Amino acid sequence: MVDLVGHVRDYLELRRALGFKLVFEGYVLPRLANFIEASGAGTLTTELAISWACQPEDVQPITLAHRLGAARGFARYLKTIDPATEIPPLDVFGTHRQRPTPYLWSKDEIAALLEATLQIRPELRALTHETLFGLIAVTGLRLGEATGLLREDVNLTDGILTVTEAKFDRTRLIPLHPSTTAALASYAQRRDRLCPGPQTAAFFLSHAGTMLRVKGVDATFNNITTGIGLRTATVKPRIHDLRHTFAVQTLIDWHRTGADIGAGVPVLSTYLGHVSPAGTYWYLSAAPELMALAAERLDRRFGAQS
Repeated sequence: MVDLVGHVRDYLELRRALGFKLVFEGYVLPRLANFIEASGAGTLTTELAISWACQPEDVQPITLAHRLGAARGFARYLKTIDPATEIPPLDVFGTHRQRPTPYLWSKDEIAALLEATLQIRPELRALTHETLFGLIAVTGLRLGEATGLLREDVNLTDGILTVTEAKFDRTRLIPLHPSTTAALASYAQRRDRLCPGPQTAAFFLSHAGTMLRVKGVDATFNNITTGIGLRTATVKPRIHDLRHTFAVQTLIDWHRTGADIGAGVPVLSTYLGHVSPAGTYWYLSAAPELMALAAERLDRRFGAQS
């Protein structure tokens, strides 16, 4: 019988040595190995992988797909050791992830969000969330990237952020507008006054002086947006939509100033931390003003030829 538990351990060690975090896989693959060994089977088969992914019942289809995706990656590795291994096919559960329609924030709505944030207590919690949300709005950082910033990542002298907790482990530098640098410097000064003594390495602190938890920030954001009337049963703005809004507004500003859009999108893609410009174009959809500006530019260039 193949030592599946041992091979899972070796697989995770190998992939992590190559730079992959494999947090989800590290959680579910040992369970897959135990499930198969408990069944008495000698190797990983498609039938067993699907049966495992469906345990327990009443699980969301996207969860089933993620589980089976983890099993597929492990199966490809295991097949080089045990040729009898079967690699589960794609789309067994017929899932196709549809991205939520983004909520595009107006400047007045962002201002209302930041103003309302200052009303929460204690003072450090209010200050932290106001600065955090403001930074995401003007830089397009992902929430996890912003909460993961360390003090050493924030260069207040040169106005540059070093984002190391980035998607796909892609470290990048974020140049800041002087006003943003000033806001971060003011936060750091007030933060240290409100939370003196030994400090955690995190730049953004909770009211307890610890690194922020993403779930906690989301909960605070949801409460604030509900309180100011933006969140309803049908309209549910997300923190990530501030990032989307930043990308859309940047392109709108470029259109208005006549900038070279083709040359600018790769720059914006790099700034946002996308693997390629293709990932950026998703953020530039569903914006009527942007589409109108693009149509006007096309009409100026080709209208006379029709």
